[in-house]
Parts: sequence; C-alpha cells; structure tokens
Amino acid sequence: IDTDTFYRSNSNLSDGTLSPNEKVVAPSMVYIAGEEMTHHACNLFVKQWIDPFFDTSGWEHFDLSCKSRDQSDDKVLHDAVAAGTRIRAIFKEPTITPNALQVKEMGLSKSFGSPNGAMRKGWNGITISRDTIHIEGIDLGYKNPVYFERHAVGGEYAAGWNSVGKGTLLTTYLPQDGTDPFIVDKRELTDDNNVVVVYHNPYDNVKELAHLFFKRCLEGNITPYIVTKKTVFKWQEGFWASMKDIFDEDYKEDFVKAGLMEKCGGELQHLISDAATMQLIRWTDGGFGMAAHNYDGDMLTDQIAQVHRSPGFITSNLVGKASDGTLIKEFEASHGTVTDLWLAHLAGKETSLNPLGLVEAMIGAMQHAATLEVEANPGDKEKEVVKAKVMNFTETLRKAMHNTFRYGQGTRDMSGPSGYTTEDFIDKVEWRLKRYLAAQLDEEEPPSLSEPPRKVTDVCHESVAVLFDKYDVDSDGKIDMDEFTNMLIKMGVAPMKEVNKDTAERWSK
Repeated sequence: IDTDTFYRSNSNLSDGTLSPNEKVVAPSMVYIAGEEMTHHACNLFVKQWIDPFFDTSGWEHFDLSCKSRDQSDDKVLHDAVAAGTRIRAIFKEPTITPNALQVKEMGLSKSFGSPNGAMRKGWNGITISRDTIHIEGIDLGYKNPVYFERHAVGGEYAAGWNSVGKGTLLTTYLPQDGTDPFIVDKRELTDDNNVVVVYHNPYDNVKELAHLFFKRCLEGNITPYIVTKKTVFKWQEGFWASMKDIFDEDYKEDFVKAGLMEKCGGELQHLISDAATMQLIRWTDGGFGMAAHNYDGDMLTDQIAQVHRSPGFITSNLVGKASDGTLIKEFEASHGTVTDLWLAHLAGKETSLNPLGLVEAMIGAMQHAATLEVEANPGDKEKEVVKAKVMNFTETLRKAMHNTFRYGQGTRDMSGPSGYTTEDFIDKVEWRLKRYLAAQLDEEEPPSLSEPPRKVTDVCHESVAVLFDKYDVDSDGKIDMDEFTNMLIKMGVAPMKEVNKDTAERWSK
C-alpha cells in the first residue's frame, strides 16, 4: 500500500483517525530520559512511530543520565520531580544507579542514589502497579493477567543505618504534638561488629492503595489476595486489617456477585509471603492479584517476571496523588538499561532488544496525559477529539506490535536466532502501524454481504424430517460432524480431495 498517497486522498478524518499530514498536538507529559540500550530503543520508536503523527513539543524532557545528574549536581532530578508534580503524567526510561566502579569509569564526582526514592516521595507515592503483559495467541507464562500492588513507600529502601560496636541501642519516639517521648525499642548489643538499621512503614495511604487495588481487580475480573509476614512481623497486622476493612465495606458484595470469590471461600484471603512465593509458581492460570509491602512486593514481582518469561513482560507504574486529589502516574519498564546489549551495539554488533515493556509504558503515559487534559477541560470538544486520537493510536500501536510477534517477526527472545534485530523490529512495527492507521481512513463501511432469502414454499417438511431422522443415527436431535459427513457421502455431494502438488502447497501456507 502507498500510504502517503492514501493519506493525501483521505483528508476528512474522523475523531479517532490520524494522518502524518495533520499532526495531533500531543497532550503535555514529562519525558525522563535514561541511557544505554533502552535509551537507544526509545529514541528509535519515538522518531519512527510517534513523531510522524504527533507534535510532541509540549512534552517536557529531563535527562537523568549519570553525567547529566553529575553536571547539574542532581538539580535535573529535582526539576523532573517538580514537573511531574505539575503535569502528573510521566514516562520514564530505565536509568542507572552507579556503583563505585561505574562512578570511576564515568568520571562522576560522587555516587548518586536511585532517583526512584525522590520520585515516590515527591509524588506522594501510593503504589507501584506491576501487571503481566499478554499477547493473544502466545504463551508467555501466566495464561491470564496477574495484578500486583506494591506499597510505594516505607520499608528497607529508606532505612537509616550505621555500623556500631558493643553498647545499648535505643529507638526513641518524640511525638509532634508535644506529649512525652517514649522508647520504641531497647536492646543490648554484645557483638564487637553490628549493623543497626532503622526504618518505618507509613500507613496513612494504605486505604488509598486498597481502593486502587480492589477497583482494578474488579474491572479486570481478578481475585485479590493480601500478602504479609504478619505471623512473625506483628507490626504488619495493620496493613492487612486496613485492606480487609476496605474490602468488606466497599467491595465484597460486588466481588461475590461477579463470582470472583468462589476459589477462596467468599472471603478476602491473606497469604503469608512464604506461601505466596509457592503459589506464584503453581497458579499459572493467572487471574489473581496480590498487594504487599514495599520490599515483599519488589521480591514477589521479580518472581512473577521469571514465571512470565522476563521483566520485559511486566509493567511498572507508580501511582501518587497531587494535593488536589488528582492521580499522578509515572510509567516505566520494569527492567534496567540492558548494558550487555548496549556494549554489543557500541562494538558494532547486532542486537535484538524487545521493547514491549518500554512501549507499554509509553502507551500508559500518553493515555493518562490525554485523560488528564479532558478532565481539566470539561466540555472542550477539541480536547475530547485529541483524546480519541491518542487512544486510537496507542491501541493500534499495541495491535501492530503484538501482531508482529504473532506473525513470527519478533525479536530473538521471542522468535529465536532468526528473530529481528532491534532496528529491524522497530522498522517492521512502523510499517504495520502505518498500514493499520491508513486502513482506518476508509470513509465508507464495506458492504455487508449475506445470502439472499430463498423461497421455501415448495419444500416438503415431512420428507425433510424423515431424512433428518435417517442420518441422526444416535437420535439426539442433532447431526454431528461424523453423521454430516456420512450424509454427504451417501448423497454423492461430499467434496473430495484434490491430490496434486499445487493444492498441497496452497493449504500449507
């Protein structure tokens, strides 16, 4: 198909269709760039898939590569967080948290911490939603979707620590309201070498996490479970209690009506984290969701990724909340920068990076940005048209990418040694995407073809009934395939095989 000619001849576009001759102004969002192989892949698909159809000048870009963070003394990170707070739709490429060796190799002035902590704090993080990605017709691990909510704050990730010797360790709480302080924990350290770690889990937003989790599960026909280690870690009881209270009060009736609680006795079930690790391996039919604390969520979703082929087939979406209650959503892939492929690329070797997780993140960010724009401008028809175009484009992009995998034209992790390279796969999806979008520009619906009605006035229904009974040999009121075949043979109208090379070749394709 000559797509350029086709687009030029179809300029009267309906709400959802797109043309490279009439670029759509993409709703504002924050684009956080990373580095290495994933940065290379993102540059390619933005240029080849998105730029032909959208004016992205309203996207605010921030370079969170190690060198950029070093040169700005991490001001770029603070600017990115501020922009995300303001715009509330964020796409983030994988970034590097440099270790001591990388600090030296890159010539950095210091070791920079992960930007994720600053983002989760700055955006009032509630949860990190990590779900399995599925391609119809391709077995990836779980047959049906698996949802996961990982509490976005607290736990070991923000822990304070120090190395100490023998002595007494006091953990003291000083109330903000001026009431008397008290000792939370006191212990005697008898070893010469100790590591002391202090952390807490903020629970104010657990109810918001619960609502997000249960709403998503209900919409996706997913059975929910709550995971803690509360039998040993008694302090985790509050997480389970809050989740169960919200479920029983606001969601239980709807889940029961939907038949989603049959497999767990009609009640919200709690899983000890040890048991959850085993069930993740056993429940390969999918159709379940789990919510857990920050660290447990991190570990368990890594296990889900392994069952479901790799981290490239898992989403990772941070959900936070602005001061006015609007949800802030940041979308990224759940894997890293893929250093080994980047080194191969720099050496001039072929690479084959599967961008599925990156593209799902981009789709999520673009859709959220369009939704926010409509919500901020109620009744604005132009904004509604832009949202329709964004939704159509992103769904068509997903279809084009999934079909490319289905047709055996995927990257080598999916299609074996004969699979496409990074660049060739992106080229192939571009070709298919433009074909699909061009086909949508047909102004006229294709005619609906049906067999014309036949006159039945001369048919002898009694004779038809006799024939039916003759060939319905098991008298079950139906003619199955064997009976139907036998009937056609006896009537002399059964289609016969054409035994020749051309026919065999035709049916083999």
